[in-house]
Amino acid sequence: MAAGAPGALIGTGRNADAYDIGGGRVLRRYRDGREPGRVEHEARVMTHARSFGVPVPEVFDVSGADIVMERAAGPTMLESIGRRPWTVRAQVRLLARLHDLVHRVPVGGLPLPAPFGDPADGDVLLHRDLHPQNVVLTPGGPVIIDWEGASRGPAIADVAMTWVIIGFSDVPGQGLRAVVVRGVQAAATRAFVRAAGPIDENWRLIAVRRRLADPNLLPAEAARLEKLVPAAPGAAARA
Repeated sequence: MAAGAPGALIGTGRNADAYDIGGGRVLRRYRDGREPGRVEHEARVMTHARSFGVPVPEVFDVSGADIVMERAAGPTMLESIGRRPWTVRAQVRLLARLHDLVHRVPVGGLPLPAPFGDPADGDVLLHRDLHPQNVVLTPGGPVIIDWEGASRGPAIADVAMTWVIIGFSDVPGQGLRAVVVRGVQAAATRAFVRAAGPIDENWRLIAVRRRLADPNLLPAEAARLEKLVPAAPGAAARA
């Protein structure tokens, strides 16, 4: 692909930009200079998941830092909840069903990292960032995007990571709007855990610590999460 802008810029994420290149296709271009092998691996995971019925954009081409894929046109689940907050419980139940679809995909033959420990605890495909902003509600149904962090391990690891993102992500707003948004966020978190959980304290703590390790975490969210991490023995005495 040419180095210049290939089409209209339609989205910007933490590491990549998305361009509409026509014909129902989008080009996702990474900005962080990552090795082409990582991009090819992401495309391979997407193709594999799609072959087992997971709603994933079709991949057409991979070249360097670029992936050309089917465009998933529509609002994200997060945008839909923002416009129609009374649908939040139905939306997160759908999110739980999408988790189940992902976790039914066999991982044999895929060279995936296993960051959550012993495969004996479970060994399925994990998205690791499957939250309402990474689900696009197209006219044909929901589509899961942003597969760069895919790995393998126990399904509960994916569920716990989604719990911590839904429950503690920083949502802008002030005054009454902030109160309403926090109420919707709390309702979404409870409904998701009922549909996809339960999540024991050990997995909640694992998810919190992994989220805290994210270099892109906003300070307000980090402050909330740090309160959930038990103090080391003797910390109070040393303070």
